[in-house]
Amino acid sequence: MSATEGERSKHFSAIEKKHGKPASHWLGLLKKLGDAKYPDQIAFLREKHSFSQAHANALVMHHRGSTTSRRFATPKDYFASLAPTHAKTAKKIFGVIQKKYPTLELVVAWNQPMLKSGDTYVFGLSASKNHLTINMFSPTLLKSSSDQLADYKVNKHTFIVPADWDIDAALLIRLMKARLAE
Repeated sequence: MSATEGERSKHFSAIEKKHGKPASHWLGLLKKLGDAKYPDQIAFLREKHSFSQAHANALVMHHRGSTTSRRFATPKDYFASLAPTHAKTAKKIFGVIQKKYPTLELVVAWNQPMLKSGDTYVFGLSASKNHLTINMFSPTLLKSSSDQLADYKVNKHTFIVPADWDIDAALLIRLMKARLAE
C-alpha cells in the first residue's frame, strides 16, 4: 500500500481540473460556512457547485482536519483496535491461512486486513460488535461452497462467524485452495 493511499488531497488535482479553481478556493468557501455541519457542507458543494460525493467528501473532510481516510497503517494497528476476543480470533484466522499459504501478503485495504496474491485480493475480514465477516472476494465460491457453509450466515459476498469462533481450519484451507485456483 503506497504512503499516499487514502490521502484526501490526492483528489485536489481532479477537483481543480473539473471545477477550474484551486482547492484553496473551495476550502475558503467551506471556511466561510462557519460551523456548518458535515451534511450541510457536502450539500453546499454538491448542490451549489455540482461536486461529486467523492470530491465533496475529500474537501469537507480535509477542511475538518481529516487529511486521510486511512485509519490503520498496518494489520497490527487494525488488530490492536479490536476487542480482545475479536483480535484473538482474527489473528488466528490469518495465521491458519498464512501458515498454509505463506506467499500471500497481509495488507490493510479499505481499513480492513486483507490477503493478496499478487495484485488480487483473495481474503478479507472485518469486525462487527458480535461477529467477524469473512470476504472470499468470490460470490461464485460462496455459492458453490454452500453445503460447507451451512452452519454460517452467508451473504452474497461474505459469510459471518462468531467473534469467539472455534476456527475451522480445514474449512478455511478448502476455501482458500478453491479461491486461489479461480
